[in-house]
Amino acid sequence: MKDDHSASLEALRAQGYVADDEIATALYLAETLGKPLLIEGEAGVGKTEIARVLARIKQTELVRLQCYEGLDFNAALYEWNYQKQILSLRLHEVRDRTALSLADFYTEEYLSYRPISKALLAPKSVVLLLDEIDRADEEFEALLLETLAEYQLTIPEMGVITARSTPTIVLTSNRTRELSDALRRRCLYLWLDYPSYEKELEVIRLKVPEVNRALAAQAASLVQALRAHKLNKMPGLSEAIDWTRALLSLGVSKLDRRAVENTIGCLLKDHQDIVRFKRELISPLLEKIAGEHGV
Repeated sequence: MKDDHSASLEALRAQGYVADDEIATALYLAETLGKPLLIEGEAGVGKTEIARVLARIKQTELVRLQCYEGLDFNAALYEWNYQKQILSLRLHEVRDRTALSLADFYTEEYLSYRPISKALLAPKSVVLLLDEIDRADEEFEALLLETLAEYQLTIPEMGVITARSTPTIVLTSNRTRELSDALRRRCLYLWLDYPSYEKELEVIRLKVPEVNRALAAQAASLVQALRAHKLNKMPGLSEAIDWTRALLSLGVSKLDRRAVENTIGCLLKDHQDIVRFKRELISPLLEKIAGEHGV
């Protein structure tokens, strides 16, 4: 396991994802045990990116289902192509003038794939991402249990469809609501927290390689300091990367008040947070960073 674990870390890093032992172990166990992986954490910490990177590592397709309130099985599991069924029926009546049974029109030929059926019926194993599953209704979770536990799907008109090639299933949740115990039992679990300063700095330098080390360090420090305050929307790792790119695009080589004020909308995405930042936080935070980094 140790060699495979190390290989997982190296493969993730090669795809631009800075992972720790816990992430690499969770991915290794999900693959080895053949279990879906539920990843929870705050928005912007890299949950969805894990599935994207995993698909690149496996050199396979990423099939993504973006969940939302009111999502039903027609949008997620499968749907019948009724227009094609009716057209085929009419053509058959004109051409052959023989009766067909209803079952003849409920075959895979007339199935409109949706993310879950597409993943199960794919000729090659894919990565199935059920993104932000907490946004979907509790009732929708029940539709997933068979697929999560057995890698299969029951279609009343056809019967049970078993995966042709077992997909790798990743679910993400921002914890906007509590997920059911039934769903949790069928998955392995990984919690992603906001990164440490060292990890944030490493990710910024990896994702924005043209940034100088001093600016990257200052940017990481300010983001870390912001998370120590009670904000309506904490800046995630993705915002830290976007903000660093914005600073570079404006020719900023070191943080100053004007540069931070002009670009803070890349980092904070809530009006009240921005007002509070400019009124209360910017001066002490910049003084703190100047003291830490000697600028």
